[in-house]
Amino acid sequence: MKPLLKKSIAECLGTFVLVFCACGVAALTGGNIVATALAFGLVIVSMAYSVGRVSGCHINPAVSLALFVKGKMNYKELLAYVGSQILGGFIGAVAIFGIAKMGDVELLGNACNAALGNSKYVEDITAGGYIGALLVEVILTCIFVYVILNVTDEKSTAGKKGGLIIGLTLTLVHLVGIPLTGTSVNPARSLATALGALIFEGETLPIAVIWVFIVGPLLGGVAAAYLYDLLHKEQGVEAVESAPAKKVEVKKEEVKVEVKEEVKAPQVKKTPTKKVKK
Repeated sequence: MKPLLKKSIAECLGTFVLVFCACGVAALTGGNIVATALAFGLVIVSMAYSVGRVSGCHINPAVSLALFVKGKMNYKELLAYVGSQILGGFIGAVAIFGIAKMGDVELLGNACNAALGNSKYVEDITAGGYIGALLVEVILTCIFVYVILNVTDEKSTAGKKGGLIIGLTLTLVHLVGIPLTGTSVNPARSLATALGALIFEGETLPIAVIWVFIVGPLLGGVAAAYLYDLLHKEQGVEAVESAPAKKVEVKKEEVKVEVKEEVKAPQVKKTPTKKVKK
C-alpha cells in the first residue's frame, strides 16, 4: 500500500472516531460541558497513540493547514488529508445519528455548533453573534494548534507524553468554548455534524452558520503557524543553514611550501695514526 493512501485511511479512521465518540457524547448528553470536553480530549489521546504512528494524527483540517503553511506538507498531502478527514467525519455523523434513529434513542442535542446567542432562527442571529463566534473559533484553534506545533517539534521535551498534552489542551478549549459556540476548532467535525443533523433531524440552522466554523478554525490554524515562527524561529541558525556553501578551490600551483633545512655533516675527529717501528 502506498504511504499516502495509508496515511489517508488513518486520517479517515481517526476523524470517524472523533465524530462518532466525542460528538456522540455531545448529542447524547445535550452538550454537557465536562462530559463532552473529556470525550474530545480522550479521543485525541487514544488516536495520537494509534493512528498517530501512521499519519501524525491530524484528524483536523486546521492542523493540516498549519503544517502546510510551515512547509511540512505539500499540496497533494494537504488535499489527501483534508479530504479523508471530511469523509471520516461524515461517516461518523451518519453512524451516530443513524443508529440513534434506528433504535429510537432520544438525542438531547445534535452536537452542532452555533453562533453566539444560540438562536434557533438564522434571522435572529445578530452581526455581533457571527463576529463573536468567529473570534472564539480563531482564538481557541490558535491556542490548540500552537500547542501541537510546540509538542511535536524536534526540540520538544514532551517525548511520549505529547499525545496526552494535546488531548488535555483540546479538553481545555472545549471547557471554554462549549458554552459559547459548542466548540469547533475543527472544520471536519463541524461540517460532519451539520450534514448529519440535516439528514436525520431536518435541522437547517447548522448549514446556515457553518461557514463560521470552517473559516474560523482555518484562520486560527494559520495564525498559530505564524505565531510559532515568530516566537521560536532561530534567525541566526536558520540563516547559516540556508546559506549556500561556498566551495574553496586550492590550486596546487598557488601553494608552495619551501622547507630549507641545513644538514650538517657530522664531524669526525681524525685520530693520529701511530707509526709502528719494526
